Amino acid sequence: MLGTVALSLATFMNVLDSSIANVSLPAIAGNLGVSPTQGTWVITSFGVSNAISVPLTGWLTQRFGAVRLFTLSVLLFVLASWMCGLASSLEMLIGFRVLQGLVAGPMIPLSQTLLLSSYPPAKAGMALAMWAMTTLVAPVTGPLLGGWITDNMSWPWIFYINIPVGLGAALVTWRIYAKRETPTQKLPIDTVGLSLLVMWVGALQIMLDKGKELDWFESNQIVILGLVALIGFVVFVVWELTQDHPVVELR
Repeated sequence: MLGTVALSLATFMNVLDSSIANVSLPAIAGNLGVSPTQGTWVITSFGVSNAISVPLTGWLTQRFGAVRLFTLSVLLFVLASWMCGLASSLEMLIGFRVLQGLVAGPMIPLSQTLLLSSYPPAKAGMALAMWAMTTLVAPVTGPLLGGWITDNMSWPWIFYINIPVGLGAALVTWRIYAKRETPTQKLPIDTVGLSLLVMWVGALQIMLDKGKELDWFESNQIVILGLVALIGFVVFVVWELTQDHPVVELR
């Protein structure tokens, strides 16, 4: 049960950070001396990097092991959260949000993997239901908590609150699951596939995030992003299907 709580807290922290900054953007933009429009990159940068790293979870797990990768991801998420709170410029904050999104990618799929390894098949449904509650509650809690923290404390604390939660979750997870580490193997890096993945997923995520603001396909920027995403996706699929060691296994 303690392992389930730790995995659920890590997942809650991850999902919470996808929405907690939304209502704090005016305060962040004002404090850093940028416009509200520029401030939206705090959200976009996390979403783009997270969307890129999620598909890499399978390759990374084979390379480093599920328990090791999950624990390291949580610890790096804590570090990135701390650095986000210390950021003194928009560029610094965006950079640390990119790191935060990248290391957050493997956390949700691996938390499911580790959770299912803890229970017999008959109780797997109950365990997943408990875990899933965190993914439902966190997006609702994020804006409420972010607004309260910004009004009563200061915006850096929307990131600092991750530190005790993440450290506790990482410590408990490692103590409980370290002996259940999955087998690893050294796989070559599919640099072409990785580059294509970054290109089309990044273009797609930016298009979706900025589409409404730029009036969708009335904007040349959105049209170009859409074409890059479409062409990049097609080339990526063809490339991955023909590789012996693809970065994302599609077969």
